[in-house]
Amino acid sequence: MSDLLTHSIVEAGRWIDAQGWCPATGGNFSARIDNASAWVTASGRHKGELTPYDLLKVNLEGQPIDSVLKPSAETLLHTALYALDENIGAVLHTHSVASTVLSRLEASDSLLLSGYEMQKSLSGNQTHDSTISIHVFENTQDMQLLAQQLKEVWTDTPLQWGFLVRGHGLYAWGRDMSEARRHLEGLEFLFACERDMMLLNR
Repeated sequence: MSDLLTHSIVEAGRWIDAQGWCPATGGNFSARIDNASAWVTASGRHKGELTPYDLLKVNLEGQPIDSVLKPSAETLLHTALYALDENIGAVLHTHSVASTVLSRLEASDSLLLSGYEMQKSLSGNQTHDSTISIHVFENTQDMQLLAQQLKEVWTDTPLQWGFLVRGHGLYAWGRDMSEARRHLEGLEFLFACERDMMLLNR
Protein backbone atom coordinates (compact mmCIF):
# COMPACT_ATOMS: atom_id res chain seq x y z
CA MET A 1 0.00 0.00 0.00
CA SER A 2 2.81 2.41 0.85
CA ASP A 3 4.31 1.91 -2.62
CA LEU A 4 0.96 2.81 -4.18
CA LEU A 5 0.65 5.87 -1.94
CA THR A 6 4.14 7.18 -2.65
CA HIS A 7 3.63 6.59 -6.37
CA SER A 8 0.34 8.53 -6.24
CA ILE A 9 2.14 11.53 -4.70
CA VAL A 10 4.94 11.44 -7.27
CA GLU A 11 2.45 11.24 -10.14
CA ALA A 12 0.34 14.05 -8.67
CA GLY A 13 3.47 16.19 -8.48
CA ARG A 14 4.26 15.69 -12.17
CA TRP A 15 0.68 16.46 -13.19
CA ILE A 16 0.43 19.56 -10.97
CA ASP A 17 3.78 20.86 -12.19
CA ALA A 18 2.60 20.44 -15.78
CA GLN A 19 -0.36 22.72 -14.99
CA GLY A 20 1.98 25.39 -13.58
CA TRP A 21 0.30 25.24 -10.17
CA CYS A 22 3.47 24.78 -8.09
CA PRO A 23 6.28 27.03 -9.38
CA ALA A 24 9.82 26.77 -8.01
CA THR A 25 9.72 24.42 -4.99
CA GLY A 26 6.37 25.69 -3.68
CA GLY A 27 3.53 23.54 -2.43
CA ASN A 28 3.41 20.22 -0.64
CA PHE A 29 1.45 17.00 -0.99
CA SER A 30 0.54 14.15 1.32
CA ALA A 31 -1.34 10.86 1.57
CA ARG A 32 -2.67 9.20 4.71
CA ILE A 33 -1.08 5.88 5.63
CA ASP A 34 -3.28 5.09 8.64
CA ASN A 35 -4.88 6.83 11.62
CA ALA A 36 -1.48 7.78 13.00
CA SER A 37 0.76 8.64 10.04
CA ALA A 38 1.04 10.02 6.50
CA TRP A 39 3.51 10.36 3.65
CA VAL A 40 4.47 13.98 2.88
CA THR A 41 6.81 15.72 0.48
CA ALA A 42 10.08 16.87 2.01
CA SER A 43 10.84 20.58 2.23
CA GLY A 44 12.48 22.28 -0.74
CA ARG A 45 11.72 19.64 -3.39
CA HIS A 46 10.59 20.60 -6.90
CA LYS A 47 7.19 18.99 -7.32
CA GLY A 48 7.70 18.06 -10.96
CA GLU A 49 10.85 16.12 -10.14
CA LEU A 50 9.72 14.09 -7.14
CA THR A 51 10.86 10.54 -6.47
CA PRO A 52 9.84 8.27 -3.57
CA TYR A 53 13.09 9.34 -1.89
CA ASP A 54 11.70 12.90 -1.61
CA LEU A 55 8.92 11.69 0.69
CA LEU A 56 8.96 11.02 4.41
CA LYS A 57 6.61 9.52 6.92
CA VAL A 58 5.25 11.80 9.67
CA ASN A 59 2.93 11.33 12.62
CA LEU A 60 -0.22 13.42 12.98
CA GLU A 61 1.76 16.01 14.97
CA GLY A 62 3.86 16.56 11.87
CA GLN A 63 7.00 14.96 13.31
CA PRO A 64 9.21 12.72 11.11
CA ILE A 65 9.12 8.97 11.70
CA ASP A 66 12.49 7.28 11.10
CA SER A 67 13.64 9.86 8.55
CA VAL A 68 16.39 12.48 8.30
CA LEU A 69 14.36 14.44 5.74
CA LYS A 70 12.78 17.71 6.83
CA PRO A 71 9.02 18.18 6.43
CA SER A 72 7.88 21.69 5.54
CA ALA A 73 6.25 23.76 8.27
CA GLU A 74 2.98 23.50 6.29
CA THR A 75 2.90 19.78 7.07
CA LEU A 76 1.02 20.80 10.22
CA LEU A 77 -1.98 21.78 8.08
CA HIS A 78 -1.97 18.42 6.33
CA THR A 79 -1.83 16.48 9.58
CA ALA A 80 -4.46 18.75 11.15
CA LEU A 81 -6.82 17.85 8.31
CA TYR A 82 -6.17 14.12 8.79
CA ALA A 83 -6.86 14.48 12.51
CA LEU A 84 -10.05 16.48 11.91
CA ASP A 85 -11.60 14.05 9.41
CA GLU A 86 -10.70 10.37 9.23
CA ASN A 87 -12.23 10.22 5.74
CA ILE A 88 -9.54 12.52 4.27
CA GLY A 89 -6.99 10.35 2.48
CA ALA A 90 -4.90 12.87 0.52
CA VAL A 91 -4.13 16.60 0.64
CA LEU A 92 -2.68 18.76 -2.16
CA HIS A 93 -1.35 22.28 -1.51
CA THR A 94 -0.69 24.42 -4.60
CA HIS A 95 0.47 27.96 -5.41
CA SER A 96 -1.35 28.74 -8.64
CA VAL A 97 -1.74 32.27 -10.00
CA ALA A 98 -5.55 31.97 -10.01
CA SER A 99 -5.89 30.85 -6.39
CA THR A 100 -3.29 33.33 -5.16
CA VAL A 101 -4.77 36.35 -6.94
CA LEU A 102 -8.39 35.43 -6.19
CA SER A 103 -7.61 35.01 -2.50
CA ARG A 104 -6.45 38.64 -2.47
CA LEU A 105 -9.37 39.96 -4.50
CA GLU A 106 -11.85 38.38 -2.06
CA ALA A 107 -11.95 40.65 0.99
CA SER A 108 -14.10 38.45 3.25
CA ASP A 109 -13.24 35.16 4.94
CA SER A 110 -15.47 33.19 2.57
CA LEU A 111 -15.40 32.94 -1.21
CA LEU A 112 -18.90 32.17 -2.54
CA LEU A 113 -19.24 30.50 -5.94
CA SER A 114 -22.45 29.83 -7.84
CA GLY A 115 -23.71 29.43 -11.39
CA TYR A 116 -20.78 27.32 -12.65
CA GLU A 117 -21.38 23.88 -14.14
CA MET A 118 -17.93 22.84 -12.89
CA GLN A 119 -19.23 22.99 -9.31
CA LYS A 120 -20.40 19.44 -10.02
CA SER A 121 -16.74 18.33 -9.94
CA LEU A 122 -16.90 18.73 -6.15
CA SER A 123 -18.31 15.73 -4.29
CA GLY A 124 -21.89 16.21 -3.15
CA ASN A 125 -22.73 18.93 -5.69
CA GLN A 126 -25.33 18.05 -8.31
CA THR A 127 -26.16 21.42 -9.85
CA HIS A 128 -24.81 24.81 -10.83
CA ASP A 129 -27.72 26.40 -8.94
CA SER A 130 -26.19 25.77 -5.52
CA THR A 131 -23.79 28.15 -3.77
CA ILE A 132 -20.56 26.72 -2.43
CA SER A 133 -18.37 28.41 0.16
CA ILE A 134 -14.57 28.22 0.31
CA HIS A 135 -13.01 29.56 3.51
CA VAL A 136 -10.17 32.08 3.21
CA PHE A 137 -7.59 32.19 6.00
CA GLU A 138 -5.19 35.08 6.50
CA ASN A 139 -1.62 34.20 5.60
CA THR A 140 0.94 33.78 8.36
CA GLN A 141 4.34 32.16 8.75
CA ASP A 142 3.15 30.72 12.09
CA MET A 143 1.83 27.32 11.02
CA GLN A 144 0.94 26.37 14.59
CA LEU A 145 -1.41 29.37 14.67
CA LEU A 146 -2.88 28.62 11.25
CA ALA A 147 -3.45 24.98 12.18
CA GLN A 148 -5.23 26.12 15.35
CA GLN A 149 -7.41 28.53 13.35
CA LEU A 150 -8.28 25.70 10.98
CA LYS A 151 -9.37 23.53 13.91
CA GLU A 152 -11.50 26.35 15.38
CA VAL A 153 -13.26 27.05 12.07
CA TRP A 154 -13.79 23.32 11.51
CA THR A 155 -15.38 22.93 14.95
CA ASP A 156 -18.07 25.45 13.96
CA THR A 157 -18.54 24.23 10.39
CA PRO A 158 -16.49 21.39 8.86
CA LEU A 159 -14.92 22.54 5.60
CA GLN A 160 -15.44 20.73 2.32
CA TRP A 161 -13.09 20.17 -0.64
CA GLY A 162 -10.52 22.86 0.19
CA PHE A 163 -9.62 26.26 1.57
CA LEU A 164 -7.56 29.27 0.51
CA VAL A 165 -4.77 31.08 2.34
CA ARG A 166 -4.74 34.72 1.31
CA GLY A 167 -1.93 35.60 -1.07
CA HIS A 168 -0.58 32.08 -0.69
CA GLY A 169 -2.60 29.35 -2.37
CA LEU A 170 -5.02 26.44 -2.11
CA TYR A 171 -5.32 23.33 0.03
CA ALA A 172 -7.57 20.68 -1.54
CA TRP A 173 -8.32 17.17 -0.31
CA GLY A 174 -10.32 14.05 -0.95
CA ARG A 175 -11.01 10.53 0.27
CA ASP A 176 -8.07 9.35 -1.84
CA MET A 177 -5.58 10.88 -4.25
CA SER A 178 -7.93 10.53 -7.21
CA GLU A 179 -10.66 12.54 -5.49
CA ALA A 180 -8.15 15.09 -4.17
CA ARG A 181 -6.89 15.64 -7.73
CA ARG A 182 -10.45 16.06 -9.03
CA HIS A 183 -11.28 18.57 -6.33
CA LEU A 184 -8.04 20.44 -6.98
CA GLU A 185 -8.66 20.61 -10.73
CA GLY A 186 -12.29 21.63 -10.29
CA LEU A 187 -11.45 24.35 -7.77
CA GLU A 188 -8.61 25.70 -9.87
CA PHE A 189 -10.98 26.01 -12.84
CA LEU A 190 -13.63 27.72 -10.71
CA PHE A 191 -11.07 30.10 -9.22
CA ALA A 192 -9.73 31.05 -12.65
CA CYS A 193 -13.27 31.78 -13.84
CA GLU A 194 -14.18 33.81 -10.75
CA ARG A 195 -10.92 35.76 -10.88
CA ASP A 196 -11.59 36.71 -14.50
CA MET A 197 -15.19 37.67 -13.71
CA MET A 198 -14.02 39.96 -10.90
CA LEU A 199 -11.37 41.58 -13.04
CA LEU A 200 -13.75 42.08 -16.00
CA ASN A 201 -16.35 43.65 -13.74
CA ARG A 202 -13.92 46.26 -12.39
